[in-house]
Amino acid sequence: MTNDVKRLERDIVRRYRVEGGKGFRLSSVDPGDTAGPALARQEARDMLRRGVERAAALQERLYAEDRRSLLLIFQAMDAAGKDGTIKHVLSGVNPQGVTVTSFKHPEATALSHDFLWRHVLALPERGRIGIHNRSWYEEVLTVRVHPEILHAQKLPPDLLTPRIFDERLQDIAGFERYLARQGTVILKFFLHLSPDEQRRRLLARIDEPDKNWKFDMGDLTERLRWDDYMAAYEAAIRATAAPHAPWYVVPADNKWFTRLVVAGAIVEALEDLDLRFPAADAETRAALMTARAVLDGKE
Repeated sequence: MTNDVKRLERDIVRRYRVEGGKGFRLSSVDPGDTAGPALARQEARDMLRRGVERAAALQERLYAEDRRSLLLIFQAMDAAGKDGTIKHVLSGVNPQGVTVTSFKHPEATALSHDFLWRHVLALPERGRIGIHNRSWYEEVLTVRVHPEILHAQKLPPDLLTPRIFDERLQDIAGFERYLARQGTVILKFFLHLSPDEQRRRLLARIDEPDKNWKFDMGDLTERLRWDDYMAAYEAAIRATAAPHAPWYVVPADNKWFTRLVVAGAIVEALEDLDLRFPAADAETRAALMTARAVLDGKE
């Protein structure tokens, strides 16, 4: 890969990276953007293929080095393509080093704990990649849009104040800072879908029999609160975007482009770690030479 191609890939990824939330506006990102005329469709396919291959090679180093972990958080409105993006971008990695957790409505045990509890249980070990399909951000997104959910969380009444969501965002930001200090690399992806494209995808789930199972009547209810969700996402990104835990607001109207940006962000983050296979010390090398002699039949 030439330096010019690599620079183009990084430039594309970085245009959607948010490291500081102050002044951020969700309206500044077009869900239909595909990086303009500079990127041809075939070139994009080649870039995605290289990204998938490179991610697999870097994951092997991450696993072998066993010092850091990578946490990928995916958030989006329904039908934005989270599942497909995860499947395509990480298709080449070793399943032994990756765990995907999809967070649904919390069950009774989770509701008896703090809101971060069940997510902490799913954090990746050192050397591994953890993928959270939805995450602790649901507590400042879905719960913010539907505050009645708070009543099932068994919180003391005096804590249910108008500041609860600002406080939760502070807690999330502090927790992500803590994780970064423990060696966890955090990348957060908001797949930014337009309401028109969501409508087309929901209609496809109705019209195509093999997609019927994906359709949920609740999606229509949530569509009615679109503006509320966008306001909640904007507030969350503003409060928690940081160099150690950046958000990527990824245009999601074109699935091929979404996958390209996500793959590029993962590769860039792993490359920046300068991952290396552990070097054998003198004692280990001596043991390896003994093993070679045994295998060669010399001992």
